Amino acid sequence: MTEVILHIYDVTNSGSDKTNNTIVQINKIFKDGIGLGGIFHSAVQVPSSPSISIYGDDEWSFGFCEEGTGVFSCPSRKNPMYTYREFIVLGTTNFSIFKVNQILRELSREWPGHSYDLLSKNCNHFCDEFCERLGVPKLPGWVNRFANAGDAAAEIAGNTAFRLRQAKTEIVSASKVAYRFLAGVTSNGAPDSTGNSSRGIPRFQSTWFRNLVSAGPKPPGSSELENGDEDFLQRKRQDAEVPQRQKPLRTSEEQFPPGH
Repeated sequence: MTEVILHIYDVTNSGSDKTNNTIVQINKIFKDGIGLGGIFHSAVQVPSSPSISIYGDDEWSFGFCEEGTGVFSCPSRKNPMYTYREFIVLGTTNFSIFKVNQILRELSREWPGHSYDLLSKNCNHFCDEFCERLGVPKLPGWVNRFANAGDAAAEIAGNTAFRLRQAKTEIVSASKVAYRFLAGVTSNGAPDSTGNSSRGIPRFQSTWFRNLVSAGPKPPGSSELENGDEDFLQRKRQDAEVPQRQKPLRTSEEQFPPGH
């Protein structure tokens, strides 16, 4: 059984002493002070076994490069780009040197240097994967918490932006459909300049109205009203056919009585 050790560094490779000191202070406050996390680099070491020298004092990690694998090794606790902080024993493995070599060859193919991403595929993610294949627990959550939080925030922001774009597209499409509908009703249904509004009624509306009038029930008492109208018209026709009685003409004597 061989111990698997995680080495942790403060990320102080910015090229600015002021920035590097700020990062060290941030890590002290957020990790040492409240246990939340910080900005860290990590590497995994499988030390020398009492019987077999597996990797000696080398530690393994991952970083960016334009070509080839991003997996690299350096003497443990002596990475020149960062400031060493502490180490944690993650567990033990009973894998042989051949098995560990096989795992590292697989990781070297799967982790090219150009795929490095500060938030989603950094050195801490690599160490998580390496430890999982060695059969030991992954890194403590505080080691990569800032990167995970940043990656989650970026994903949420991306999803939100996509949904906003999708909603905007749907709104624009709905607006176009509504505009075409209203434009069609206006051109087909508006009264013309001569006042003949019936000409502009859409065909489906006039058909619906005719069906409603022809098939709809008659109002209560309509039969009585119709019968009454027929009697009235009949009486008018009879009056027109009968000669009007004339008053009798008066005689000349009646008009001019004697003595006048």
